[in-house]
Amino acid sequence: MIKKIGVLTGGGDSSAINAATKAILAKAQQYGYKVLGIKDGWDGLIKGRAEELDRQSVSGILAEGGTILGTSRTNPFKIENGVEKVKENIKKLELDAIITMGGDDTNGVITRLTQYGIKGVGIPQTIDNDIAHSEYSIGYGTALEVVTDCIDKLHTTSYSHHRIMIVEVMGRDSGCLALDGGIAGGADVILVPEVPFEYDEIIDTIERRKKRGADFTIIVVAEGAKPAEVEGQVSSTGEVDSFGHVRLGGVGNIIAKEIEKRTGYGTRVTILGHLQRGGRASAFDRLVAIKLGVKAVELVHEGKFGEMAVIENGRVTSVSLAKAIEEEKPLDMELYEISKIFN
Repeated sequence: MIKKIGVLTGGGDSSAINAATKAILAKAQQYGYKVLGIKDGWDGLIKGRAEELDRQSVSGILAEGGTILGTSRTNPFKIENGVEKVKENIKKLELDAIITMGGDDTNGVITRLTQYGIKGVGIPQTIDNDIAHSEYSIGYGTALEVVTDCIDKLHTTSYSHHRIMIVEVMGRDSGCLALDGGIAGGADVILVPEVPFEYDEIIDTIERRKKRGADFTIIVVAEGAKPAEVEGQVSSTGEVDSFGHVRLGGVGNIIAKEIEKRTGYGTRVTILGHLQRGGRASAFDRLVAIKLGVKAVELVHEGKFGEMAVIENGRVTSVSLAKAIEEEKPLDMELYEISKIFN
C-alpha cells in the first residue's frame, strides 16, 4: 500500500520542473499520499535530506524556473556504499516509491535500483529532448524558445556587420534543440552530433550566399557536433562527471577559427550555455510537465513501477524505464533535410 512518495530531480535543471513538482503533489494528495521532496537529486537520498511538500511549499512555483528541490549529478553507483545508503534512507524516510525527473543518467540510476527492490517511476526532463519514446521532455519547450529568440537577435548584428555568426547550443548526443531552434530562428547552417560535418560544405554555403547578395551567415551548432575527420567530441576542460561524461563546449570557436583561416571573413561566436536552462517556463512546457507529473503519480497508484511517463504519438502514456533508457531517440532526419532548403 502506498502512503508516501519521494520525488527528486537529477542532472541539469530546466524551466518547468517546478510545474511537474506541483502537479505531482496535487495528484498524490488526491489519492491521499504524502510527498517528500528529496534535496539535490541522488545526493539527497544518499544523505537522507528531504522535507515534506504541501500546498504552501509549492505555491507560486508554476512558472518559476529551476527546481525548488535542488539538483546534482550524483551517481550512487560511483560512491562507496552509495546504493546501501539510498536503501537505508528510503527505509528511514518510509518512502513507498520514488519519482525521478531527469535525463538518461538520473533515470538510469532508478532503472538499476529497481533491481534492488526499490520501487520507482521516471519522468523525462532534459532540454536535449533525447529520451526515447517521448516526443517531449520537461524543459525542452522553454529552451527552444530561448534558442530561437537568441538567433533572432543575432540576425540583426550579423547583417549589420556583414559577419558570420556561430551560435553554440546544448546537445551532447542529440541535435534536436539545435535543429528545431535553428529552423525556427532562420539559421543558414545547422550542425548536429548525429551528422559529422564537412568544412567544405559550410564554406560552400557561405560563398553561395555571398554570390546572391547575402553577406552574412548564421550557423547553429550543437555542442556535441564534430567534423567528419575528427574522433571524439570537443571538451571544454577535460573534466569528467560521475556518469563518465566530459564537459563539452568550444566547438563553435574551433569552427570559427577554421572559417576565418579558409576565407578571411569575420566570424563571431555566441555560446548560449546555461541561458538555455533558465527563465520562466513557457506555457507549452508547463502543460507537458503537468501531464507527465500527473501520469507518474498514476503509475505509482497503479503499481506500475519500473515505468517512465512519456508523451508518445500525442498521447500521455508510459514505457518501461529500461526501454526508454537503453534505446536511442533518432533525430528527425526528414526535418534535417528540410533545414537545408533555406541555405
